[in-house]
Amino acid sequence: MIITNNLTKKYGDQIALDQLTLKVGEGEIYCLLGANGAGKSTTINLLLGFTEPTSGNASINQLDVHKNPKATKQLLAYIPENLMLYPSLTAVENLDYFSGISGKKLSTPILKDFLEEAGLQSEAFDKRISAFSKGMRQKVGIAIALAKDAKVLLLDEPTSGLDPKASNEFGQLLQKLRDKGVATLMATHDLFRAKEIGTHVGIMKDGRLKQEFIVDNITLNELEMFYLDTMTYKEETL
Repeated sequence: MIITNNLTKKYGDQIALDQLTLKVGEGEIYCLLGANGAGKSTTINLLLGFTEPTSGNASINQLDVHKNPKATKQLLAYIPENLMLYPSLTAVENLDYFSGISGKKLSTPILKDFLEEAGLQSEAFDKRISAFSKGMRQKVGIAIALAKDAKVLLLDEPTSGLDPKASNEFGQLLQKLRDKGVATLMATHDLFRAKEIGTHVGIMKDGRLKQEFIVDNITLNELEMFYLDTMTYKEETL
């Protein structure tokens, strides 16, 4: 569902992403680990079509992102670190608005069913988003993905700032989407959450994908060791 092939992004002489090649299939959760500036967010932005690649290409469901921007956006949902919702609108009203943008007109009971499926408490359905915690807003984001029937989910540090309980709940929601066949690419600093919910992990540094693992083939301690080794390793210069 998600493919990048030698995807590269340069800003002048600075290389933000260097020939990234990866694949995320249906029902897979691929977690991109790395320090700030490693290229994780640049990858997400290129897949969203927010910026154009210098070279290489990215595709969603075999559609080139930059040749088919509207069609690919219809297939995906995006949850950033700070989800932008309308604070003066309720959860139901926000869900109605964003699902309407994607071409779906849903009744209020159906909208509430999606919010319930996303784990939001019923007493919050008709409350304004301005009163929501970050964890509650992220659940509205999941509800938007459900209502949109998104095939691809792009996440940029979605658990940053969440307490352990909210982070665990968010992880469980991602696993439910995985079971529905959604392909997820998540940029994160959270090694524990990557090991817990991911199917694949990639470690990035200086815009390059340095290592990849199938999660079932590696322990959390091993993942931490490989991550720290990658972050501290200095390539030899000629």
